[in-house]
Amino acid sequence: MAAFDIDDIVSSLHSARLRWRDGQRRLLESGGRDLPSREHLAAIIGALKGVLFPMRLGPPDLHQQGENYFVGHTLTSVLNGLAEQARMEWRHKARHDANLTPARIEERAHATIQQFAQRLPTIRELLDRDVLAAYQGDPAAGSVDEVLICYPGIHAMIHHRVAHELYRLELPLLARIIAEQAHSETGIDIHPGAQIGAGFFIDHGTGVVIGETAILGERVRVYQAVTLGAKRFPADDDGNPRKGLPRHPIVEDNVVIYAGATILGRVTIGQGSVIGGNVWLTQDVPPFSNITQARSRTEAGSPPVSGCDNESS
Repeated sequence: MAAFDIDDIVSSLHSARLRWRDGQRRLLESGGRDLPSREHLAAIIGALKGVLFPMRLGPPDLHQQGENYFVGHTLTSVLNGLAEQARMEWRHKARHDANLTPARIEERAHATIQQFAQRLPTIRELLDRDVLAAYQGDPAAGSVDEVLICYPGIHAMIHHRVAHELYRLELPLLARIIAEQAHSETGIDIHPGAQIGAGFFIDHGTGVVIGETAILGERVRVYQAVTLGAKRFPADDDGNPRKGLPRHPIVEDNVVIYAGATILGRVTIGQGSVIGGNVWLTQDVPPFSNITQARSRTEAGSPPVSGCDNESS
């Protein structure tokens, strides 16, 4: 095997890292790692799925008589792991916040993950309603167990329900990593900041995008390649995008959005509306509207359906 002269490359990489860190003011006194681990978080979420659904997503040899023991034992490991990853995120923030002392970081990590743990029953109940919505909304679904085990939309929603709680608890980096793991595995991209009501069903799912400030009501159903995105990005005085502004759609209860539809900006889709496939919307839609492409707004000579069509969007 040929030897490679790597000394110069190693030295140059070291210099590049130092320049970056100096430019970003990111050097730590400890010199240690202070970023969460994608690998550890993937393992934690895998174990957490077993905690939430032990007899379906837990170990294959688990029996109901040992269910509570398994949940308690696994949950202890999951929470300790999450607390350590939370410490990592706050150590990273401490580079720019002198108030985040080691003692304060330890206190916040424990308190925050305890709050997260207390939300797990609610997360489970929300996911139960998501699973049921998928089963009831898809005639091809043979059982709720099939939905839970097989449907990419449910897989994405397990990640999102967990990530959204961490996002609310001021752990946006942990939340984003968890969300992006689901994105890479399913093709469904849901920002952890998005607020999604109960009974949400993503059918097929590939290519769905839901932005950070989107708000979805209950019993919303979307199909593949739907985008709930931003129309524009207001800039600050230096020309940089302003962060945190509401810029994504509000979708009210009982809305259906068919494949390929794109809805952009802080618009409201009124309750009970149906948005047809490949429709492009940048304005509000009244409740109980039926939005279709202009060329398909009538069927078999029937008059246009009530509501708007995308000629006015």
